[in-house]
Amino acid sequence: MITVVPKKPRNNRLVVEAGIVGTIALILILILPWVLTDFRLSLLGRFLALSIAALGIDLIWGYTGLLSMGHGVFFALGGYLLAMYLKLQIPTDAANQLPEFMNLYGVTELPWFWQPFHDFGFTMLAILFIPTVIGGLLGYLVFRNRIRGVYFSILTQAATVVFFNFFNGQQKLFNGTNGLTDFKTILGADVGQYQFTFYILTIVALVLAYALCRWLTSGSFGNLLVAIRDDENRLRFSGYNPTGFKVIVFAISAALAAIGGAFYTIQTGRVSPQLMDIGFSIEMVIWVAAGGRGTLVGAILGTLLVNFAKSLLSEQFPEVWLFFQGALFLLVVTVLPEGVVGLRKLFQRRQQPISTYPNIDLDPEVQSEREHPNN
Repeated sequence: MITVVPKKPRNNRLVVEAGIVGTIALILILILPWVLTDFRLSLLGRFLALSIAALGIDLIWGYTGLLSMGHGVFFALGGYLLAMYLKLQIPTDAANQLPEFMNLYGVTELPWFWQPFHDFGFTMLAILFIPTVIGGLLGYLVFRNRIRGVYFSILTQAATVVFFNFFNGQQKLFNGTNGLTDFKTILGADVGQYQFTFYILTIVALVLAYALCRWLTSGSFGNLLVAIRDDENRLRFSGYNPTGFKVIVFAISAALAAIGGAFYTIQTGRVSPQLMDIGFSIEMVIWVAAGGRGTLVGAILGTLLVNFAKSLLSEQFPEVWLFFQGALFLLVVTVLPEGVVGLRKLFQRRQQPISTYPNIDLDPEVQSEREHPNN
């Protein structure tokens, strides 16, 4: 008779993890606003928005092995889509119903693709689905041809250049290099008065994004992602087609980046093509590497630590803070290849006694030779 034993340890771990995540979220909402200054709290809200995008990077790079150097495109797209709605919040009694920058360039009629962004519901759906569709199509075109490794990274960089030049050159449509700024109202309320609300919503979105990524990386789907990362050819020989899985993961990571970009834009008050710059996309990868790729928690920790360190060092040492940042990255690469999360494993290895053959006495062959020396 076969007895099925329930997987209690795994369920217990999930409950404990959920409790820890909930506790941290409550600390962020209930305690830190009383401890931090308004400026630091504002920075924390922006960095939490960046953490949502970092989770998407960790999902495709840490678990699936796809190093994207162009996720700044999706991050900026989410910001632009929300900013288009915010720029159309013009009082009905105003003489001109166009965003002010369009008047400067002689635009007399709102472009057709701006029209739907009068509606808040459409804007929310656009933030979720447009980057997802673009990421899915781009991923399908790339992955169906079995492009991977450094060639995939180069292609994502090329896509970044294309999007950057397009948005940077469209003064009449997106205000060019200046981007979209000066947001006044959202749903009829003053944007400045609801910054704490945006902070709370960012925390909720981050918790949901973490739960989604944890669900995706658990079970058979997560095992398939790791198999793609470790040995894609062997997975193909096992009868699986990795293309569909990679397309799905890339599209989801694009959506996470866009959501993070939308929350970042509403809290900073601006979005520009600079978010599509290759350097910003590389920074995202560095956040994940510093925290610990393939851990999810590491993506969040790395984003917060690197960005807060960047902020503090630039304030205290404005002329040399880049040297500190470079030293931090060198430390991660040379000493902590598994990031901040890997510190625990490093400490455990140092605590273990060094032995060439730790279990040689327990080896069955060794015991057999001792019992039968003449054989």
